Amino acid sequence: MNLAVLRQTWLGNVRGDLLAGMVVAFALIPEAIAFSIIAGVDPAVGLYASFAICVVIAFAGGRPGMISAATGAMALVMVVLVREHGLQYLLAATVLTGVLQIIAGYLKLGVLMRFVSRSVVTGFVNALAILIFMAQLPELTNVGWQTYAMVAAGLAIIYLLPRLTKAVPSPLIAIVVLTALAIFMGMDLRTVGDMGELPSTLPMFLLPDIPLNLETLLIILPYSATLAVVGLLESLMTATIVDDLTDTPSDKNRECKGQGLSNIVAGFMGGMAGCAMIGQSVINVKSGGRGRLSTLSAGLLLLFMIVALGPWVAQIPMAALVAVMIMVSIGTFNWASIRNLREHPKSSSFVMLRTVVVTVATHDLAKGVFTGVLLSGIFFAQKVARIVAVRSTEVDGGRGREYVVLGQIFFASADAFVNSFDFKEAVEHVRIDVSRAHFWDVSAVAALDKAILKFRREGTTVEVIGLNEASATMVDKFGVHDKPGALERLLSH
Repeated sequence: MNLAVLRQTWLGNVRGDLLAGMVVAFALIPEAIAFSIIAGVDPAVGLYASFAICVVIAFAGGRPGMISAATGAMALVMVVLVREHGLQYLLAATVLTGVLQIIAGYLKLGVLMRFVSRSVVTGFVNALAILIFMAQLPELTNVGWQTYAMVAAGLAIIYLLPRLTKAVPSPLIAIVVLTALAIFMGMDLRTVGDMGELPSTLPMFLLPDIPLNLETLLIILPYSATLAVVGLLESLMTATIVDDLTDTPSDKNRECKGQGLSNIVAGFMGGMAGCAMIGQSVINVKSGGRGRLSTLSAGLLLLFMIVALGPWVAQIPMAALVAVMIMVSIGTFNWASIRNLREHPKSSSFVMLRTVVVTVATHDLAKGVFTGVLLSGIFFAQKVARIVAVRSTEVDGGRGREYVVLGQIFFASADAFVNSFDFKEAVEHVRIDVSRAHFWDVSAVAALDKAILKFRREGTTVEVIGLNEASATMVDKFGVHDKPGALERLLSH
């Protein structure tokens, strides 16, 4: 990376990045505490993890301006491990998660995002928006009118202040104003301090206190593998979303390595595994954060606030942060996708809706995305399979027939390809022209074998012309129609 690009990445938006990082730091505190509780560990584990991951990913990540920290998706995977084996095994699993993610980066698995359709991304975004909103509901149930008033005031500041000035991010102003108002008026509101005790010391480097043997590896490996997959999936999806929001590209393979390194550091600093956070990333972008400095400042300010300003931070009303997260939910949801339900193909809309339903129902982003990708693949295969056509004409005065094949021959279209031939027609010879077709897999080659051998069984000679180089290689390698005994095997069946 040359000096000009480095300067732009770090210093191209200093004021905006620092202010956005401050907003993100406020929003990270209750989230990290809540995810620690979900995982069954002390709040300090989530807070230290968020600090370490944020700082490391600022340098090592492939998507400037994206926020990574402790997340709920990762916390859900850890619960059983913590309950059955304790915190030290979780720290070791976090380190191993990082190792696996670095390996994924070097294997260039980031390119797999090319196989995630736009419908799946839209469904992922909408599901996250719904989950972010649902996560705020516990703070809005069985509470007094003051909480609702504070949330409404926060939303008013967030949406109306930018009409007057955009010098300072409106979510930051909302947090500061509502905190001052709550303290001044002595309101009885749930605060950040009520979520859990904030740590008062800096994190320290430590090695997990576990036996270093094969048994330990077999215990943590399944959890680490799951954490690695979930973390990379959520991170790469979030990177794609931030790419769209900022209209800038990201390096997905570098992001895999960066996530891995950040989790290794988090594990050695007493933190849990984490990944990219869509909510905080959107907050960062919406607040003006664009460069790596925004991510770095969020991590450093998070640590500064919980260690040096803990008593003050503990007094921030949760209502102020709820207002910010509702803003994130509204801004994240792709409202145009509702209108597009009528305009887009039914298969695309079905994939999007199914991704949303599975993700919201299971609270598992990986399951939702895998469902969407699987459905997208099935629908795509069906579409391509329907494009296959075989045209035929008589030649040599009716003594022969030429078949011209058009389209992609693969497992989904192989049967249609075979059924397009008339094997009972009394002709002396058949020519199959595949110059406008492509054979993709062993199913396609098997279909060609079947067609040729069926013609030969009826005493018809067959000539195949026009195989392109790739198809010819497949046929030469896997085809059996030109092998000794092929016809006899077909007749025996």
